[in-house]
Amino acid sequence: MRLKWTAVLIAFGINTSFIGFSDVHKIDPAHSNLGFKVRHLLAKSTGKFKTYSGEFDFDPSKPKDAKFNVDIETASIFTDNEDRDKHLRSDEFFDAAKHPKITFKSSKVTPVGKEGLKIAGDLNMRGVTKPVTIDAKYLGENVDPWGNTKAGWEGVLKLNRKDWGINWNKSLDKGGVVLGDEVEIDLDIETENISKKKTKT
Repeated sequence: MRLKWTAVLIAFGINTSFIGFSDVHKIDPAHSNLGFKVRHLLAKSTGKFKTYSGEFDFDPSKPKDAKFNVDIETASIFTDNEDRDKHLRSDEFFDAAKHPKITFKSSKVTPVGKEGLKIAGDLNMRGVTKPVTIDAKYLGENVDPWGNTKAGWEGVLKLNRKDWGINWNKSLDKGGVVLGDEVEIDLDIETENISKKKTKT
């Protein structure tokens, strides 16, 4: 039975290190958004990453045992401005050629109230790994019209880009700089609970 379950996980591209957990979720990028915003001059500019994947092991009755892994392709950054996107992919920012992925791997999950979660873990970007904590919320689980079990998540992560070696900036004639140091990452995630996926017979 264990071997059969392992085969099912591999067929769906799931990391088999999650074997033994009761609820394995896979990010559905078609119904998710991984966005960010950073101050530019006075207002904040926004963008997002278009290509990413993730595997969550989460049982709402045992949130402290949860595991979260996310991979983001840096070249998929999108701000709706081609020249700016090329600059962000360059070695002055994400250096996508040398560092094609941003990764997050959780190390500790702390429940906060009824639905809140503090998800601590390691964020690797540009070859630098630093500890971060995501303020998250589990939105529950439901079944879509096609019989797939889906779950919803929201999260916010604030970080200083210079901690990962993203230092580019320009001084302004009247004081200040072009780009702020703090980046806010906003997560709106829908996952499919692969553990409850129906198989055709």
